[in-house]
Amino acid sequence: MTSPYETLGVSREATQKDIQSAYRKLAKKLHPDLNPGDKGAEDRFKAVSAAYALLSDEEKRGKYDRGEIDETGAETAPRHYYREYASSGDTAGRYESAHGFSDFADSDDIFSSFFSRRGGQQQRQRGRDLHFSMEISFLDAANGTRTEINLPGGGPALDLTIPPGTRDGQTLRLRGKGEPGFNGAPAGDALIDIRVRAHPLFAADGDDVRYEVPISLSEAVLGGKIRVPTIDGAVNVTIPPHTNTGKTLRLKGKGLHKSGGGHGDAYVSLKIVLPQSPDPALSAFVETWAAGKTEDPRKGMGGQA
Repeated sequence: MTSPYETLGVSREATQKDIQSAYRKLAKKLHPDLNPGDKGAEDRFKAVSAAYALLSDEEKRGKYDRGEIDETGAETAPRHYYREYASSGDTAGRYESAHGFSDFADSDDIFSSFFSRRGGQQQRQRGRDLHFSMEISFLDAANGTRTEINLPGGGPALDLTIPPGTRDGQTLRLRGKGEPGFNGAPAGDALIDIRVRAHPLFAADGDDVRYEVPISLSEAVLGGKIRVPTIDGAVNVTIPPHTNTGKTLRLKGKGLHKSGGGHGDAYVSLKIVLPQSPDPALSAFVETWAAGKTEDPRKGMGGQA
């Protein structure tokens, strides 16, 4: 059986970051939503997800590296050799056991998945976690939402809650929605990797949001109140008189939800925009504006003649 390291294409010395990066690259390539009807891609996606579920869990990874569990996460049965019984002093019964066939279950034998040294009882095995990816809008991630999803492989639709302030790359867990457990053990979880689409206006900067808002020449010169958008609705802000392009206004508490509570801030960069159609009166004023001919906004810049 192929090792989980080989399935993800990483070495045994790979870091958790290397493993996550390899998984995301393969998941994006093989996801069933991107390969409809391709059974081979679907099978590879399942194998990649299973390998990642094992190696991303440091405890399971350690057990696998030590040979305590196999590629599926099932415990491997200890090997028993003649030497164990020969050294026990019970030479008459060295080939007999009260546990029946459980002594013959080798770690590479199919029976090792079903029999233990405790009287041949079936083992309980938690179901494997399943990994999926999902793309949401910037505003849904920022403000939170509830949506109904259908996981690949069928099954009933599931309600998924997107918490406010969800970040790109964050993983949401649906407990008990993974593969079913064996012999009464609990099911695994469904892990949803979130990808946040870029927004045409807003951009996240940690807990803050940054964006640019145009203002007219009149608003820049005279100042005044304007309405500007935020991630949870428009608000009134005051433009100071004589405002230049590039001036940034801080809107406290209008950023993203913080993980520990509260919100970041919104930073609005102002940009002066001239009228779309030329205004003869404005042109005539500028032509006769003496100060405008002597003002040098590039004064002090290098390379001036």
